[in-house]
Amino acid sequence: IEGHPFPLPLVPCADISGEIDSLGSAVRGWEIGQGVIVSPGLSCGDCDACNAGAEQYCRSYKILGESCDGGASEYITVPARNLVLKPDLLDWPEAAALSIPFLTAWTMVRRRANVQQGETVLVQAGGSGVGVAAIQMCQLLGANVIATAGSPEKIRKLQDLGADHIINYREQDVVKEVRGIVGRKGVDVIVDHVGADTFGINQRVLAWAGRMVLCGATTGHKVELDLRHVFFKSQSILGSTMGNMKDFEEVIDLVGKGLLRPVIDRVFPLDEISDAQRYLEGRKAFGKVVLRIS
Repeated sequence: IEGHPFPLPLVPCADISGEIDSLGSAVRGWEIGQGVIVSPGLSCGDCDACNAGAEQYCRSYKILGESCDGGASEYITVPARNLVLKPDLLDWPEAAALSIPFLTAWTMVRRRANVQQGETVLVQAGGSGVGVAAIQMCQLLGANVIATAGSPEKIRKLQDLGADHIINYREQDVVKEVRGIVGRKGVDVIVDHVGADTFGINQRVLAWAGRMVLCGATTGHKVELDLRHVFFKSQSILGSTMGNMKDFEEVIDLVGKGLLRPVIDRVFPLDEISDAQRYLEGRKAFGKVVLRIS
C-alpha cells in the first residue's frame, strides 16, 4: 500500500479464530478453552473516539497483520476486549473467514450508506470477501443486488449466493447492463473496493442523491472525479474503514442466527502460506482463503 509503512518482518493475517490458551491476570469473563473470534482492530481504548464507541477512528488504530503481527502463527496475544464468542454452528475455518470482510461490509452497508428496503445496490467485485458479505447484508435489509464478477465460475457462485442480477465485467459493458436493469435512474447505492478501474463507471450509474461507499482501492487510488455528477446529481461519496466493536458483535450475532454466512474458497495448511498468497494473487478466489494452523 503506497504510503503505508509495514513494520517488516511481519506476521500476516488479520482474521483469526481459535481457543483461549491463557489469560492475563486482570482478564474477567473469559475461560481457558473457549472458542473465540478476534476483532482485528487495535485501538488505545482511552481517547475520545474509543470512549465514544468509534474506535476505528482512534489515531492509534492498527490492524492485525498490517501494522503489527497477525494471526499466521500458533499463538497470538490480543486484548480481551477484542474477543467475541464463536457461534456453535461455525467450524474453525468459517469463524476465521468473518472478521474484516463482514465488519467492513456491515459498516459500509448499514452505517455509512444506510441501505434501505427496496433500494438497488451495485456491489463491485461481488466475489471478494467484502463483496459476498455485502450481498448477503443488502438482501437481509430488503435491497435488490446487482453484482459484478470476472469469470463464469464466479458468476455461477454469485447466482448460488442469491444476487438478483450479475454482470460479467470482462465481457459486458457494465454501464449498459446496469441501465438495462434499472433504467437511466441508476442504482441507489454502490459498494466498492476496486478503485481506479470502477470509479468512473460508478459515477455514471449512480442515481441522483445516490451513495457510493468505498473501503479500498485495489486497482489504484488515483481516479478522475467528475464533479458535475457530484453536485448536479447530489451524489455522496463515502469512505469507510473497518468498524467498531458493537457492530462486530452484531454481525457475529447475525451469523450465529444463520442470517449471514461466511463463504470460503479454499483452506491451506499454514506451511503452504506461500501457495495461498499466490492463489490470491491469481484473483481466482471466491470469498475467503483460510490458513489452518493445526
